[in-house]
Formats: sequence, C-alpha cells, structure tokens
Amino acid sequence: MAPNMTTSTGCAGNTGAVLPPPKDLSDIFVPAMRIHKKSAFKSVMGDPTSTMINMAGGVPHPNTFPILQLQAKVVSPTSRQDKALLPSTANLVLDKSQKNRSTESLDELLQYGAGSGVDSYCDFLKKYTQIVHNPRYADWGVIASCGNTDAIGKAVSLFCEAGDSLLVEKWTFPGALSSLVAAKVQPLAVEMDGEGMDPESLDNICSRWGGPKPLRAMYLVPTGQNPTGATMSLERRQKIYAVACKHNLAIIEDDPYYFLQFAPFSVSRSLENAVNAVGLLGVDSDEQQQVDPLVPSLLSLDTEGRVIRLDSFSKILAPNLRCGWITAPSYILDKLQILNESTILQPSGLAQGLISKLLNDTWGLEGWNQHLRNLRATYTFRRNVFVRMVDLHVAGLVDYVLPSAGMFLWMKINLGPDAAEAMPRLLETMKKCGVMMAPGAPFCSSGSNSSSSDCYLRAAFALVDVAMFEPALKRLAQAIVAIRETADYPSAVQNTHTCTVPNAMQEGLLSPAPGKMTISS
Repeated sequence: MAPNMTTSTGCAGNTGAVLPPPKDLSDIFVPAMRIHKKSAFKSVMGDPTSTMINMAGGVPHPNTFPILQLQAKVVSPTSRQDKALLPSTANLVLDKSQKNRSTESLDELLQYGAGSGVDSYCDFLKKYTQIVHNPRYADWGVIASCGNTDAIGKAVSLFCEAGDSLLVEKWTFPGALSSLVAAKVQPLAVEMDGEGMDPESLDNICSRWGGPKPLRAMYLVPTGQNPTGATMSLERRQKIYAVACKHNLAIIEDDPYYFLQFAPFSVSRSLENAVNAVGLLGVDSDEQQQVDPLVPSLLSLDTEGRVIRLDSFSKILAPNLRCGWITAPSYILDKLQILNESTILQPSGLAQGLISKLLNDTWGLEGWNQHLRNLRATYTFRRNVFVRMVDLHVAGLVDYVLPSAGMFLWMKINLGPDAAEAMPRLLETMKKCGVMMAPGAPFCSSGSNSSSSDCYLRAAFALVDVAMFEPALKRLAQAIVAIRETADYPSAVQNTHTCTVPNAMQEGLLSPAPGKMTISS
C-alpha cells in the first residue's frame, strides 16, 4: 500500500514542505506481481540480530576472498579543456577489510548482498536524485540496477504480462522491443514529432482502446531519444504526464541521455567555449545554474508517484560497469528488489563500490557535476561539428531535426517514392563506400513494412573521431547519389559528388581495426 504523508527533508525545492503520498498503483500491477513476495527462505529467516550466531546462509567466509586491495587511477574533472595540458589524476583505493571512508570494504563489496544494492552507492544516488529531480511526493527511493536494458524488462513486468500491450514511441530502442517480444507483450506505437511522443496521439489511442486487456503503462525515452534524438520540452512533458494521469498509466521513463543535453547549436563554438556555455542543475554556483539548465524530468513533475525513472552510468561513466539506478515509490522498489533477487541478486559489488568510492570520496559532488558538464560540452561540440558537415555534404539528400541531447542524428533519406525498395541497395552501397549507419527499420515499434519505416538512418556521432565526420558524410552522399541515379530519380539539388564507389582503405582514411568492436543499439 502507498505510504502516509510525510515531511520532506530534501536538499532543494520542497525542503520542509509536507508532501503527499504517492498514488497506490498496485491495482494496475499484473496479478502475479500483486502477490509476488520475497523468497520463502528470506521470509522465514528474517533479519538476524547482531548477537545472533548466524549459520543459516550459504555464504563463503571473506578470508577466502583473494583480492586484498583494488586501486585505480582516475581523471580529476576540471573546467580546463586545454589539450596541451596533461589531465590531473587521483588515486582510488578499496581495501579488503577496512571501510573506505564513505564506501564499504572489499569484503563487504565482494560478499552476497541485498537486491537493493550497495548502501553507499544508493545513498549517493538518492541524494543526487533529490538535488537534480526533487521528487514531489513522499516515501520514494532508489534501487541499484544492472543498466537500463535489464531495468526496462523488470519495470515492464510489473504492469504487463503475456497478451498485454505497452504504449511506446513509434521509433524506439530495439533493446526494449526485444524485451517485449521475450515477454510476449505487444508494443503499441504512438506517433512522434520533433519533440518525441505526441500527447494527442497518446490520448486518442487510450480513449479509443478496445483491446481485450486494459492499458496500464507507457515506455518512453524523453531526452535525446533513441533513435530520433528528440527531446521533449517542459510543456510536452507536462502534457504527456497529464494524459498518463487521465488514463491511470504508469510511466517508465528511460533516460540514459538526460545528462547529455546540449548547449544551443553553434557552428563555430570551440570545445572550451562549449564548456563555459553548459550548466547543470544542482551545482552550487549561481552562474553555472543560470546557463542552459537541464529540462525538468518527468520524475520532477510527478506528484502521484506514477513515474518509474531509469538512469544508467553506461553513457556517463562506462557501459560495461553495468550499473544504473531506478527511482520510484518505495512499495514499487520492494517489488523490483524481489525481481533483482530472483535474477541478478544485485549488480557487481565491485562495480558499485568503484562508483561509490569515485562519487562519494574521490570526486565528490562537485567533481561529479564537473564531469557531467565536461561530457555535455564534449557532445555539444561533436553535435555541432557533425551537423555542420551534414549541411555541407548531404544537404538536399537528407532531412533531419536538430538534436538537443544524446548521441544521434536521425536522418530521413530522400530516395523518392520507391524508398522501401531502394533502401536495401543503399545500405549495400554504403558498405562498399566504407561507411555504416543504423537503418530505421529495427527501431520501428509498429512492425510496419511501409516505406516510412525503411528510409531512415541513425548516425551516432559519439564514438567516431571528429576528423572522420567529413569523409563519412561524403561517402554517404556518394552512396545516396549512386542509388538515386540508378533509379533514374530526378535530383532535387545540384550535387557535385562523384557517383563512383571509393575504396576506403585505398583513400588512407581507414585502417584495419586491431580487434572486434560490438555495435550497440
């Protein structure tokens, strides 16, 4: 059941104000989740006291753990972006049996733990969530996740079972679609525009829904959306939230790109200027807060406790740490903890401990905020350069909406009325030209085979060296022009690119990779 009304003791905004309890959404849980309880073993054993001789669990003795100390050298984030200067560094140390200031000992981190996550890790993230998002209801918390892909499946399972439908954006993260397929849940596509999910389309679908089972939840990526790059304005988020309240829907807010919001577009801004133009909510400096603040999250608008927010370190620290966090009302987190304990137990204690030590002690809040500002500046710069190259080399061949967050530029390819038939040939030609971008079809949640689902490309500007942007887009232009000419398609623009297919290796622009690379969706 939902908790009673309490008084906020948060760090910002509603400090000292009496906050309402979250709305109890347990009535829209799937039946299995309403009765899903922690394991019978844990229910019987309860919590041992400090004086109890505990011989119940199958837990190894920490003296058998061979790792005595973990050391890492990390960059110390600074506001200086002068590449001529070597970055300053700091040492991070975790010891076997000694508590590491705010962080647990290695013995604790390497031992079995609760599905909620490592205490110091969750404590920092709850404090930071309070600063940045300032939830507007009582009795909320955070729980550790093994990244957002795992968290999506768990959050969806609270509200959807086989045969149910989940509201999603027309174009969406393929990992989420794969989770739905595995759970035999049908994605229900909602139309999009340049700001993401369209609230009128969402309301119309819900109002006219006549399916065999009720709609209970929606899934969306509101910031730097994957694949479209769309970011919802505050007004759009308010409208989406209002529709969710009207139809009693839970909102699964998947927001891994939230801290990668860009400064305004500029073709000439340097990286150093980009750093100075990027601010961050929760930073103590008034001057920094006044410049380009982050768009408020759906969580920050939520007065009823219907948003389950998913955050991840994959895009802001490193992907294979496989750590993130979920923010929701406590009674929902209780269910998610049970799901963790029946699947992953919890994310790697070493990874959580490393992150906890980094954020709590080595960097602290100020260093963490500076790291995020630097990331925003880096991706602002990359976006600016890439968009400039798009305008120079594929103008008239593609259409796009300028992204204001994330890692992607979503391009509609102008291939004419036979785009569906031409798109496979374009992809093959692009490979011969030596350039790869993600086709739109795998992102389409409607399962449509129409030309509209096949004439898009998602270009990721996060990984490739900036110097490769121009040759990549020249090759894309050559491939598009070659396909248009073979289809006898009348050119909409005067294009001077040759239609011959170059050999990338002969150009000297590419060299064989030293090893395999996994392409993430």
